[in-house]
Amino acid sequence: MILLVKIAATHVRNRLRQTVVSTLGVALGVGFSIAMAGLMEGSQRDFTTSLIDAIPHVEIRDEKRNPTVQPASRQFDAVAFHGLRPLEDLRGIRNPTEAIASLREWVPGQIAQRLTGQSVLRYSGQDMGMTVVGVVPERELVVSKIREDMRAGSFADLTSTSNGLVIGDTAADRLGADIGDTVTMTSGTGQAKRFKIVGLFHTGVSSSDEGLAYAPLKAVQILFEKPNIINRITIRLNDINSSNTIAARAERQLGYKAVSWEEANEGLMEAFAVRNVIMYTVVGAILLVAGFGIFNIISTIVHEKARDIAILKSLGFPEGDIQQIFVLEGLVIGVLGAAAGCMLGYGLSSYLATIRFEFSAGREMTHLPIYFSTLHYAIASGLALFSSSIAGYFPARRAARLNPVDIIRGAT
Repeated sequence: MILLVKIAATHVRNRLRQTVVSTLGVALGVGFSIAMAGLMEGSQRDFTTSLIDAIPHVEIRDEKRNPTVQPASRQFDAVAFHGLRPLEDLRGIRNPTEAIASLREWVPGQIAQRLTGQSVLRYSGQDMGMTVVGVVPERELVVSKIREDMRAGSFADLTSTSNGLVIGDTAADRLGADIGDTVTMTSGTGQAKRFKIVGLFHTGVSSSDEGLAYAPLKAVQILFEKPNIINRITIRLNDINSSNTIAARAERQLGYKAVSWEEANEGLMEAFAVRNVIMYTVVGAILLVAGFGIFNIISTIVHEKARDIAILKSLGFPEGDIQQIFVLEGLVIGVLGAAAGCMLGYGLSSYLATIRFEFSAGREMTHLPIYFSTLHYAIASGLALFSSSIAGYFPARRAARLNPVDIIRGAT
């Protein structure tokens, strides 16, 4: 085997210029493949992380997944309903204390309750539609990243201020309001209540910064006339991959609809899966093109070394050894190219990670999200070696089938 390697190395070294060109082709393919894979997966992970931080891992809502079966439907096979009027009933999760206590017995994570509703916020003669979220501040801080989004004031002030309100800085700018100002919030039932702004937040999501507000749970229950009622239970899990399992169990236990973050963003997850397929297809195509360069140089060596092949076969080298020699030549180029490509890929990824962008008049700063993973290097190197071996196999098979007698006689 050592002799075969030495022969292969000699062939490759004798055509140094072509070998260098083919090696550079593989290196460029591997390097750019690694950089592209790191950029695409980095952007996917960055977006997913931002998404997961912005929404609950599991959210239990005050609704049923399937419509309620009418009593008449249980008694008759064919029933048509006309002018059906539901019983007057306030929507919401009843007995929230008992429901949350039952979840805390087995849910591996943090749990918080909310009461969410639509209202109109009025200040200095201006009205703005607002989604107000009633929270228990100390519980909300452990299930969301609102603390990191605060730009002025403190979210914890909602604990000490019974009529406190935290709104987005964009909404405050539009209203001309600031911390310490008192605004009026009016619910859909006409109930009005005055709140004092104690904090401003900025998430970077315009819909939240313009139309979302937080207030103490008790104050919001008074505003919507829903005492001791909530309509959301939010869960932040220790392991986000268990969200579907936790949501299904919580739904069976409480009877209310439980939505995991994966279910809420199912279309987005499918788009990511399709994008990953496209990414690896492009990577494979790049390395396939590099393989043609290897195929070309091995074919040239086979043509030039025809008499050497005849001599080797005359000395008793079997066809398998002859074939191994030229496959090894392809692998030598592939290994060299893969090694150089890994270094090139790491350098490109490191450089791209330093590129920064500034948005929103200097308020937002971001950079290219690059994800460094040994899997990318392994996949790119593996594909390079695979294409190199395939590129070397076909010329090697042709070399192994050459008849030494025909070669020595000068037959074509």
